Amino acid sequence: MIRKFGNDRRGNYALMMVLAMVPLMGGLAIGIDYTEMVRQRQNALNALDAAGIATAQQIVAGATDTAAKAYAKNFFEANLAHVDPANTTLTVTLPNNNTGGGTLKLCGTLTYKPYFQPAARILLGGSPDTTDIAFNTCSEVRLKNTLEVALVLDNSGSMTETGKGSNKVRFDLLKSAAKQLVDQLAGEAQQMRQIANPVQFSLVPFAASVNVGSGNASAAWMDTTGISPIHHENFDWTTMSSSYSSTKYAQKINGVWYAKGSGWDVSQKDKPLTRFSLYNQMQRVVSATYVAQFKCTATYSNGSCRTWQDGYNYTYGSVAAWGGCVESRPYPYNIQDTAASTGTPETLFVPMFAPDETDNTDSSSRPANNNWDTDSSSGTDAERQRYMPKYFNVGTTVTPAYGMNAGPNTSCSTTAITPLTDVSTTAGASSVKTAIDAMNASGATNVPEGMAWGWRTLSSGAPFTDGRPESEKGNDKVLIVLTDGANTYYTPTSVTAQTYSGTNWASGGNDLAGAKAIYSALGYVKPYSNGYSYGRMFLGTSSSISKTDYSNSNYTKAMNEHFATLCSNAKTAGVIVMTIALDLDSKNTAEKAQMDALKACSSDSRFSKDPTDPSKPMKLFWNSTGASLSDDFKAIGNELSNLRIVS
Repeated sequence: MIRKFGNDRRGNYALMMVLAMVPLMGGLAIGIDYTEMVRQRQNALNALDAAGIATAQQIVAGATDTAAKAYAKNFFEANLAHVDPANTTLTVTLPNNNTGGGTLKLCGTLTYKPYFQPAARILLGGSPDTTDIAFNTCSEVRLKNTLEVALVLDNSGSMTETGKGSNKVRFDLLKSAAKQLVDQLAGEAQQMRQIANPVQFSLVPFAASVNVGSGNASAAWMDTTGISPIHHENFDWTTMSSSYSSTKYAQKINGVWYAKGSGWDVSQKDKPLTRFSLYNQMQRVVSATYVAQFKCTATYSNGSCRTWQDGYNYTYGSVAAWGGCVESRPYPYNIQDTAASTGTPETLFVPMFAPDETDNTDSSSRPANNNWDTDSSSGTDAERQRYMPKYFNVGTTVTPAYGMNAGPNTSCSTTAITPLTDVSTTAGASSVKTAIDAMNASGATNVPEGMAWGWRTLSSGAPFTDGRPESEKGNDKVLIVLTDGANTYYTPTSVTAQTYSGTNWASGGNDLAGAKAIYSALGYVKPYSNGYSYGRMFLGTSSSISKTDYSNSNYTKAMNEHFATLCSNAKTAGVIVMTIALDLDSKNTAEKAQMDALKACSSDSRFSKDPTDPSKPMKLFWNSTGASLSDDFKAIGNELSNLRIVS
């Protein structure tokens, strides 16, 4: 019986089917689990992406931290479809807490629970000891870009003229349009409550020079020891050697001039002699009061009088305090954002100090443009100009004090730079607009110097360190440069002599010292000594620029070359450049060259097409008149808003 059963083949098919059912059912189980796992995972991913976009819009609209996180969780769970919310977790990292800022990061975890265990878990990547399978993923949404905008605005004297097509002064039109731009972007910034400093503005007023603020006199980036090759280029400290005075003289030690002798003020003695020393040590007679009798002021060893006071009591005061303007660094640092370092003295910033020029008049009876102190040398006019003892001779007559754009502060006419300021707050926006209102128009036009300092305000490194790191994603650095004229630098005889000699001469000032220019941010075109082949005006210029053509037009050409290279450097560094030509005349050769230079300097728009050729991007250049300036600034505001669209 048993042998028959063993030899019977009629049930083999059923037996084989029973044995085959094990892998077949396992495969079916795996298929079901795999399909469901993929579906749940995709549902979770879709829900995460949707929650990210929706929550970003809530944040831009002004949602609080708590509300944004709650909204993200509710939106995520509501869109999970077939996934049980209990099997998911959501982590929300808001923009103000996210590295780099400006992005909303959502990370979700899905815990999948297999229907068939334990084989399904093993085949799906689990282990016999686990009961679930976990999946992790993140979604990151960039909100509107943060913005750092430098307003580089022309404050030259021509801004006081009436704007074309308008009955208002250009300067008033500019101030109104600039404040309008601040308000436009401040309104958007106020909605971005989750991001620190979403929109910041700096203000760089420029004319013949730029004012970095007198409070920075002791900053590490200033040349406080006189080691820059341009620091003493118009001074001759050898005229104050020990042979001049054994108690108050200058001595050069390891390339630095020091105050030596017992006659120096205690604050200066044995310390470096610099332009700051001149501002701090120069004294003037404030008043001279007659007294009835002479007074003995010094005696011999036997008690007899050695010196007598001449019947007057004198009070003394400061001649001038540094106004905050600095000279342009030697090429190539004048058109770069290179950090200042004592290891490379050329990179340090030197305070402006306009030398006192000769007391003499020329054959046309013209005085020097900047004669503000009494000469104490009888040498040549060039020697009189660089003679140092005159700055420390107090004299016996009441002498004036000099403020901005006068005396040693000549060509320092602008208000100080306003560093990057967050305009999402009422206080910040008001601060920037107040600074715009405070601007005043006077002096020449040095666009490269203004633009270079605008770039430096956007930088993350010194002198101004308020800018975000250049490598940070989701942040745009923008330079807006406006001017109403060509770059200008003047020969002494081409401008009206200043009134320091008591007479206002309309025929220009003399150049008896051979400086070839009035003093400004680039110094004299022919300085006394700076270690270079020629003045900074011509450093780094091409062979097409004559180094011996001392004319205003040639100076303009040299400055234009510096400007072109500066524009290229800034754009290469990732700065967006917007330029505005205000009331420039294309029929005027110099102004047409400036218009072309401004257009070439500007960046390409990321969003707008050239209306004359839609295949090309629009240049971020506006040829404005007084009548169109307000509308053009609105267009600039719209362009800046485009940079901040949610992506």
